[in-house]
Amino acid sequence: MTDKLKEIINEYFIGNEEVVENVLICLLAGGHVLIEDVPGVGKTTLVKTLAAAVDLDFGRIQFTPDTLPSDVTGVSVLNMKTGQFEYREGAVMHQIILADEINRTSPKTQSALLEAMAERRVTVDDKTYDLPAPFMIIATQNPVEFAGTYPLPEAQLDRFMMKLSIGYPTPENEILLTRRFLEGKTADKIKSVISSEELLKIMEDVEKVTIADNVLKYAGDIVGLTRAEKRFVMGVSPRAMIMMVQAARARAYLYDRKFVTPDDIKAVAVNTLHHRVSLSYDARIAGENIDQVIHANVLKAKVPMV
Repeated sequence: MTDKLKEIINEYFIGNEEVVENVLICLLAGGHVLIEDVPGVGKTTLVKTLAAAVDLDFGRIQFTPDTLPSDVTGVSVLNMKTGQFEYREGAVMHQIILADEINRTSPKTQSALLEAMAERRVTVDDKTYDLPAPFMIIATQNPVEFAGTYPLPEAQLDRFMMKLSIGYPTPENEILLTRRFLEGKTADKIKSVISSEELLKIMEDVEKVTIADNVLKYAGDIVGLTRAEKRFVMGVSPRAMIMMVQAARARAYLYDRKFVTPDDIKAVAVNTLHHRVSLSYDARIAGENIDQVIHANVLKAKVPMV
């Protein structure tokens, strides 16, 4: 079933099958994704395609400097007929959310997503409202334009399971996607291949994927190496360890395995860790690259025998 899902997404979103796989991993693991890339490379197309292929309720929040927290979470409005306050749903009340240009809105509005991302609920006027299941936020930000932007704080970056970049397509893929656009093959034409109920069942199966103690220790060794790495200001959090293992379980499921291997940990390590660390001043001056440093730490960790 997941093979059909991957196939249909790659049919409409052309250019980066690795990104598609990683987004599916986050979806199956119950995680959120931050996509940092230049405009026009297909971020919105990817999210819409995913939502249509899984028959998920899609919502989009176009963040601007004047977007309010209540626009995200909802607001209580007085009903003049009943004299009671009624909850009016915010933009977050969908199963899959495209939080577009999240770094263009104020920190107060950005923080309105924290409870939704971590606990799958929102609180408005001391009343709590559960979000629909499954629930996933895919946020985007432009790495080039900095005027009028508010960088996401570390606490919020830590809520994202992965940070991804789509990149430009190859010349051949760019011609192909343009041809398909001219032929009218857009995300709104997709027929879903699985329902949201089936997706929830798959997510339950992912939670049954086992991980041996020695493989779990291998993941812990990688996390520990980031904390001992002098080129980083500080290492990753315990939440990073949990999310890396969750992502590895989802990858194992995608590859039809009921157990996690060291290769699963290796495959998700960089994308689950690189947005949780920052280079020291000396490392930046020396031109170090975060992904390369993390990859070097992965290679240092002793691979267990499975």
